[in-house]
Amino acid sequence: MVKSTPESGRFNWMLPSCAVLVVVAVYVSMALWAEDAEFFASVLLIGPALILVSIALIVYALIVHKGHQKRLTLLSTVAALWLASILMFFFDAKYGLAIRTATRWLIWSRDYKAEVTAQSPSRNGDFKHIEWDSWGLVPAGFTTVYLVFDPSDSLSAAAKRGQPEKLDGIPCAVPKVNRLEKSWYTVVFYTDEDWNHCD
Repeated sequence: MVKSTPESGRFNWMLPSCAVLVVVAVYVSMALWAEDAEFFASVLLIGPALILVSIALIVYALIVHKGHQKRLTLLSTVAALWLASILMFFFDAKYGLAIRTATRWLIWSRDYKAEVTAQSPSRNGDFKHIEWDSWGLVPAGFTTVYLVFDPSDSLSAAAKRGQPEKLDGIPCAVPKVNRLEKSWYTVVFYTDEDWNHCD
């Protein structure tokens, strides 16, 4: 004869933990592989999707599951989804650009170097460069970051100073220069300026 056992008193951490891992995996994959417009569109889609999943889990927990522990697990999963999403949002705001830049450079620097060095020298003495990153919205404007090859490594002093200035080889005054390695830099332009359009 099989006895019915009362519901386990232990909380099941598996579902909330998986929810957090999924949020982190989605964020990291978007940050590394999505283009900027795709990243922004993905963020706009994730918000409503998160709301729908949360509503579905809450309804399922309150209507279908009568057991206290199962409800607690499902409601904790909703809380974990939201907490992880909010933390990833603030983490991205503070460290996202630096982490994304370092990771992309670590993985794909050989490809980027080949693309930049294959360019013909500029007639006006500008450094060889490609667009590295950008972000922004209308009407606030767009900010563009360039990957710059500086064979003489003259930008190293500007990277150390970390202040806005006009530099030889770059057509606009720029707010920030970051050194990736010897002769390779990312250069952040002011919002609504790019390599061909300076105020």
